[in-house]
Amino acid sequence: MIDIKSFNSLIELTDAFPTEEVCLKYLESLIWEDGVVSPFDPESKVYVCPNNRYICKNTGKSFNVKTGTIFENTKLPLRKWFMAIWLVLSHKKGISSLQLSRDIKVTQKTAWFMLQRIRECLMCKNEGRLENEVEADETFVGGKNKNRHKDKKVKKCQGRSFKDKTPVLGMVERKGEVVTRVIKSTSRSEITPIIQQFVDKRAVLYTDEWGGYDEIDKSYYHYTVDHGKGQYVNGRIYTNTIEGFWTGLKRGYIGIYHYMSPKHLQRYANEFTFRYNTRKVSDFHKFNLLLCNIKYRITYKQLIA
Repeated sequence: MIDIKSFNSLIELTDAFPTEEVCLKYLESLIWEDGVVSPFDPESKVYVCPNNRYICKNTGKSFNVKTGTIFENTKLPLRKWFMAIWLVLSHKKGISSLQLSRDIKVTQKTAWFMLQRIRECLMCKNEGRLENEVEADETFVGGKNKNRHKDKKVKKCQGRSFKDKTPVLGMVERKGEVVTRVIKSTSRSEITPIIQQFVDKRAVLYTDEWGGYDEIDKSYYHYTVDHGKGQYVNGRIYTNTIEGFWTGLKRGYIGIYHYMSPKHLQRYANEFTFRYNTRKVSDFHKFNLLLCNIKYRITYKQLIA
């Protein structure tokens, strides 16, 4: 069997995890690196039981490594979950639920649920503090009105209209990571608190001329380029880095997903943010990173509510 520490393709992954037992042991080695910990009481003593199960002494509850994770109560074998995770992380523009359902032999509904759960966990790389030189910009996700059927066209939706599009705010540290958040509007009251949350006060901030950024002048060294006047670069003042990130997200939208529901848009943003922030990391390490952050659990009822 292949060395479980060095698989770098889907075929090698399936060779590395031939059974459910191997998958469980691998998960345990990642999540419980320093020993088994009860999800109900981290301070409790743990009793080992047969079939990879444990009992929390303080609560008397039984558990295994899947308890409290996206794998809890799943009827699918972990091998299929592992393949789904690998496919999501190794595809540069994402993978649709239809394609995933064909690749791992599940229904499209099951594949969609798996993808949304995985995207929820990808939030682990959509947090943090940005420093030094930071670019901020917003984009609108929702397709072009001219491409819609005449019965579905929306009137007066040009420019920054929210009638048919959802705004997303992005902040990227040059040569660093990006943070994205779906926002209700591009007003000062919406944009300012998010920038203050993720951008260090000592950072130099670059944006376009949009008035929603005016309030941050009070807190940051803030410089702008006036896109309305055809200005895109003025020395070190530009927003090309964050606009390049938006290009990648839009390529995934157009080429793979075709539609991103406003309700689930933050999870799609998590996916592309994770992909960007791990762009210099091997697929193997991306895989392990996600398995170490599988406790962003969401139920099917929550997804469709």
